[in-house]
Amino acid sequence: MKRNLLVQTIITSLIFALPAYASVGVATIKGTKDASAVSGDVTITETDKGIEVEVKVAGVPTGKHGFHFHEVGNCGDEGNAAGGHFNPEKTKHGFLPQDGYQNAHAGDMGNIVVTPDGTGSLKQFLPGVYLTKEPSIGGRAVILHDKEDDFGQPTGNAGGRIGCGVIELKEAAADNANDPSKHVPEADIVPAEVPHMDVK
Repeated sequence: MKRNLLVQTIITSLIFALPAYASVGVATIKGTKDASAVSGDVTITETDKGIEVEVKVAGVPTGKHGFHFHEVGNCGDEGNAAGGHFNPEKTKHGFLPQDGYQNAHAGDMGNIVVTPDGTGSLKQFLPGVYLTKEPSIGGRAVILHDKEDDFGQPTGNAGGRIGCGVIELKEAAADNANDPSKHVPEADIVPAEVPHMDVK
């Protein structure tokens, strides 16, 4: 009896010690022009307070480059089909990690600093934004801009769009990679209807 109770206690302790399942999103950044060398990967981990974002890019000109979530999961038309910054609260442009969800666009991540070898990385926590519940960046686009985001209004003066990727839940991304029937060219994806298109 005592042995069974001990085993049960150990099993229960192990179950509660296991980390809770976290939803993970991924995006592959590609250059928006055919001859572009821009590439990169984005990993997004959802927590109960927001999302953790990790970005790595390569083949990018040296300097600071604006990096944002955009409204539509479509990288067609040299990234312009992604629409404007994801901004469900219709707030002014800012820096979400510092200004908070009520004082910045939900897609405002500031800049990635790229070194002379063409590589750069970014790691941030974005409060109040999620993958699997609203406001959700799942299925939306990530855009790497040509210039630095100077945090001016309305969208940071970051110039053109040199890199783009669409965010997928990790499980869905794996399924699509293994199913040729789901390989739909980005240019053929019909953008979702959205109420706000603040195109820079």
